[in-house]
Amino acid sequence: MKLLAGKVALVTGGSRGIGEAIVRKFAEHGADVAFTYLSSEERAKNVESALKEMGSNAKAYKSDASSFSQAEDLIKSVLEDYGKLDVLVNNAGITRDNLMLRMTEEAWDQVMETNLKSIFNLTKHSIRSMMKARSGSIINMSSVVGVFGNAGQANYAASKAGIFGFTKSIAKEMGSRNIRCNAIAPGFIETDMTHELDEKTKEAFLANIPLKRLGQGSEVADACLFLASDMSSYVSGQTISVCGALNC
Repeated sequence: MKLLAGKVALVTGGSRGIGEAIVRKFAEHGADVAFTYLSSEERAKNVESALKEMGSNAKAYKSDASSFSQAEDLIKSVLEDYGKLDVLVNNAGITRDNLMLRMTEEAWDQVMETNLKSIFNLTKHSIRSMMKARSGSIINMSSVVGVFGNAGQANYAASKAGIFGFTKSIAKEMGSRNIRCNAIAPGFIETDMTHELDEKTKEAFLANIPLKRLGQGSEVADACLFLASDMSSYVSGQTISVCGALNC
């Protein structure tokens, strides 16, 4: 059963990692998928081609989610190309890790703008069309680090913690228009970044995860699929942790 048949979804940062897993999952379940990339054009075009082979009317857009004006232009383009927007997944994110004593103002601002301001940008420009349709699902990608913090990631943790409050507020504002807003908090997920970790660091991660393994991008995508589909029609303002019981 295709859970997203007839729906149009936009995923920011959809050309790699968790974002790529989400767009592939959405296409598999019948959605027409728009997604953004910032620098990896060749990789984005390869993902776009793969989604089209799956039957999705897919399109990659080069756009910086941290830019208010680019987010506005992006939403206009998506609505022109697809006619509507049913699902928004705010997935774009970066890290600029360092201890607070060494963290620069630039590193703080970059993380805040990409991880938190981007969610304001895309949500702000998307909700008008969703309000007219009286339907929509907004999914914000947070992290378990936003719950319990992490040394050397004060900027990242603060940006991801802010997403929780934003998500609950939008859920309350938009509920009367049948627009749902939820967050997902992944734990340690196997991505390009984790492949670069040495074995000692990986073992330290695994020691704290009750399921004793790293998560897969597809498992985060499954949670997104649930929140994007009508299966979660009465779920709003919530955070789903996909973390192997790390945050319990």
